[in-house]
Amino acid sequence: MTGHPPLTPARPGPDPVPVASGDDDPRLHVGDIEVARYVVCPDLAPRHGPRPYLHPVRTLAGTPVTDALPADHVWHLGASLAVQDVDGTNLWGGRTYVRDTGYTWRDDHGVIAHTQWRDRAPDRLAHALQWRDRDGGVLLTEHRRLVATPVTSDAWALDVDYTLTAPAQRDVHLGSPATNGRPGGAGYGGFFWRAVADGEPATFTVDADGEQAANGSAARWVALTGVAPGGGAYTLVFTGLGLGDRWFVRTAMYPGVCVAFAFDRPAVVPAGGRRTGRHRVLIADGVRDRAGVTALLAAAEPV
Repeated sequence: MTGHPPLTPARPGPDPVPVASGDDDPRLHVGDIEVARYVVCPDLAPRHGPRPYLHPVRTLAGTPVTDALPADHVWHLGASLAVQDVDGTNLWGGRTYVRDTGYTWRDDHGVIAHTQWRDRAPDRLAHALQWRDRDGGVLLTEHRRLVATPVTSDAWALDVDYTLTAPAQRDVHLGSPATNGRPGGAGYGGFFWRAVADGEPATFTVDADGEQAANGSAARWVALTGVAPGGGAYTLVFTGLGLGDRWFVRTAMYPGVCVAFAFDRPAVVPAGGRRTGRHRVLIADGVRDRAGVTALLAAAEPV
C-alpha cells in the first residue's frame, strides 16, 4: 500500500492438520499451470515489514502481474495483508507517518509471522499467523486461506479469506497515514496488491474512470489494466470490500490497489472479537473494458 514518498476470511476451522513442510514457498496452480508463488517466511530487514506475500502472480499465459521489493517502495511485497499502524506498530514497512511531523524512520516495525499450516494443496493454502510487535508480542492472531480457481480459458480467480482475532483483554486499533493526519487520500493498509506495469496503467470502476475517482470509493469492484514490462497485457478485477472499507488506488506514482481498512477513520478489532474479510481478484490476459469486466464477473462462480 502506500503513499510513502519514494526512497520501503479464512474462517476458524478444525484443529490444524499436520502437513509436510518441504517447500518453504508453496505454489498455487490452476490445473497444471503454476499461477502464484507464496513466500511464507521472507528473509527481510524489519523495516521492510516482513510478512507472507504472493509473488510472482501470473496470468494463465504467464504474464507477471505483481511486483515485489521495487526500488520506489522497497516494502511493497506482491499481494499481501499489511497495515501501517496496528496499536502503534508498523506492519507495512517503510517510514511511519507521524502527525504534525510527516514520514519518519522509527524503530516500530513488527512482523506478520506464519505459525502453522492448516491445508496445502495445488489449488489452495491455509495457515495460522501472528501479527507481532517489535518485541514479539502478539497483537492479533490470524487464520488465512488462499484459493485459485479457473474462470475462463484466459482468466482465473484468487480468493483471499482471513479472520483476525484480538486478544481477549484489549481492543486492537488499525490506522493509516490518513487517520494519523496525512492529507491526500493516503488511507492505505489492508489487503494490498502491488502491480507491475510498463507505463501508467488504467483504472476504472463500474461507473467511473481514473485514479482520482476510484481512490476512496466504495465501488462494487475496481479494475486495473496494463502491460507488463517485456509485453503481455492483463486485467485485474478486485472485489470484496468489507463494511467500512474503501479502495485505495494508485496508478500515477506506481500501480497498486488496496482494500483499505482505515481509509479515513481508524478501525477496531474489539477485545476477543474478530475482523473477517474475503476478497476476490480476477486475473485475466488481455485488456478488458467495462463490458469485458462485467462478462468476467458473470463467468466467475459466486463468492
